Amino acid sequence: MSRDSLRCIFYIILKDMRTYYLKPPSISWGIIFPLAWTLAFYLRHPQTFAQLVPGMVAMTAIFSTTAAEAVVINFELRVGSMERLLLAPISPGGIFLAKLLGGFAFGFLMTLVVAIGSSLALGIHLNVPIFLLVLIFSLLSFASLGAFICVSVKEIFEAQTLLNLPRFIMIFLSGVITPISALPHYLQYISYLMPLTYTVDGFRHAISQATYQGINIWLDILVLLVFSLAFILPGRRMLERKFE
Repeated sequence: MSRDSLRCIFYIILKDMRTYYLKPPSISWGIIFPLAWTLAFYLRHPQTFAQLVPGMVAMTAIFSTTAAEAVVINFELRVGSMERLLLAPISPGGIFLAKLLGGFAFGFLMTLVVAIGSSLALGIHLNVPIFLLVLIFSLLSFASLGAFICVSVKEIFEAQTLLNLPRFIMIFLSGVITPISALPHYLQYISYLMPLTYTVDGFRHAISQATYQGINIWLDILVLLVFSLAFILPGRRMLERKFE
């Protein structure tokens, strides 16, 4: 990729952050919703609040990353601003990557705020290298999921509706609140087909360390990478076809 393309990607990310992400609706959807959800469950079933932190941080990661990811591309296609981007030295594939990285950057910022705040408030020891490694691959997976869904449909409301379905299913089945081991066996199989499962498991490794016996941390990262590629490759191709 040329230097001009990289510069275009950088400025598209900055534009998207100012225009779409760093706004009250996106910030509230990315932070307040996971906090409210976790608090509601805590009040209904009191337990050690620190046990809920990995799930809360994972929810922040997926909701903040996809807060606007699923609508940005379709919105700009509809108003014509996407075509103007092609006048710069950047390809449709580069635009897809820039849009994906915009959601990634916002998700990274919001998740760090929640993770650091929870760690300081509750005195939780965080294994920073493991946490960052899991976070990076998780955000890549969630951002690519949002971008893939966005280019899969024509209307903005279709993308929002379609994205809400897997997001809310993952909250219930990915170990965010209820351990996967407590689910019926047939639902456990479904849980392992969802990227959020591996995010929650990876964050539990980063917080609990040796006391947590879950999926191998490197398997978590590998599966998240596979999910990312499974969404990025067809999503990029679908956006390219929209300009053919």
